[in-house]
Amino acid sequence: MTAPSSPSRIDTSKPHPARVYDWLLGGKDNYPVDQEVAEKLPPEARHNAMRNRAFMHRAAAWLAENGIDQFLDIGTGIPTRPNLHQIVQRIVPSARVAYADNDPIVLRHAEALLVSSPEGATDYIEADVRDPAAILDHARTFLDFDRPLALSMIALMHFITDEEDPYGLTRTLVDALPSGSYLVLSHGTTDEHPHLATSVKNTYRKGEIPLRMRTRAEIEPFFEGLELVDPGLVTATHWYRTGPAPAEELSGFYVGVARIP
Repeated sequence: MTAPSSPSRIDTSKPHPARVYDWLLGGKDNYPVDQEVAEKLPPEARHNAMRNRAFMHRAAAWLAENGIDQFLDIGTGIPTRPNLHQIVQRIVPSARVAYADNDPIVLRHAEALLVSSPEGATDYIEADVRDPAAILDHARTFLDFDRPLALSMIALMHFITDEEDPYGLTRTLVDALPSGSYLVLSHGTTDEHPHLATSVKNTYRKGEIPLRMRTRAEIEPFFEGLELVDPGLVTATHWYRTGPAPAEELSGFYVGVARIP
């Protein structure tokens, strides 16, 4: 792994989405302020987080099986095994994975847990998706932008408000990638849990975490101009390419994998 820069100070007085998500996945790398938010979420939130994580595993494996050996994962979150690089390096040991997140605690854990296979490499960027230029500048020093790579944005863009231009940020990142690359995206929704929309939003708002759940129609533009891989834009439990189908369950995430022409 490339040595990360010195981590910024960790603010334990305010909850952070990465640490709330860590709690939902059963992790221990969170603080009381994060637990307070997570415990007020409905029970479905934990199940949805796990289904979303399982989608990431399936999508990453499928991409590695189909020749993608470079990944840029933005909004990494607290490392929870198996991590993206562990999934893909089991298939392609020489794969290179660059992680990016804006929470300093993620950097601290990345130093210890994001250990690459001997043949491959991992890197970590402390940066915010709201500054795509900084992410791309660093990523270009580690990944080969003359060859296809996968851009992974898992459970990230629902924390970007409309005023922050989530579609424009995504387009900036996608436009920087060569033809044959892929976008892997999952996005929170309450389409299948409409009765939870208000309580979930209010819980995050009380924790001073902006949240903008979107409908399927609002998530489709993230993939505009791209070639969605079958089965298209679906809920998390409906995206799979090989092996048995996941159990039929309601989901709090829309997910998709799309090829860049």
